[in-house]
Amino acid sequence: MSTIKTPKESLTVMTEIVMPNDTNQMNNLFGGQLLSWMDRCCAIAAHRHCKRQVVTSTINNVSFKNPIPHGAIVTIEAKVSRAFTSSMEVIADVFLEEQRPNGSRIKANEGIFTFVAVDQLGNPINIPEIQPETELEKERFAAALRRRQLALIIAGKMEPAQATELKALFYPEESAQ
Repeated sequence: MSTIKTPKESLTVMTEIVMPNDTNQMNNLFGGQLLSWMDRCCAIAAHRHCKRQVVTSTINNVSFKNPIPHGAIVTIEAKVSRAFTSSMEVIADVFLEEQRPNGSRIKANEGIFTFVAVDQLGNPINIPEIQPETELEKERFAAALRRRQLALIIAGKMEPAQATELKALFYPEESAQ
């Protein structure tokens, strides 16, 4: 596929309210419920990027930085940060608003997911490239390659010496030569 897209074309925004059945014994949102909402939001963003059926490959990282209390309004914003051959990394930023007059919007959590585009038989298919535009998109685009290289090394699918982006991070003098 030779089409080039931008991260903003995949932007997906979902909003939920934390109801009593979404909470744990501390009266905060269950982590598993948040993961489910994030996975759905990220899946839609991945689909918007490639316009094909997508499946969750990995949940690379989820940071539960702040508890989300019962009654809070949760907004999840997801965008594709990098596209590879058939897989794409999607980052979800989670914000909360408390329902009170001065309730501000704060970033509560974030997560990094990987999706693979598949055909009707479940086989991986090629997807469009992505071209970041903003500084944040460029930072996330570059970091996605480092995360992918690390995952491939851990999975035994890449030799550490081949991980040029990781090597540059730890040995900048070697990469400058």
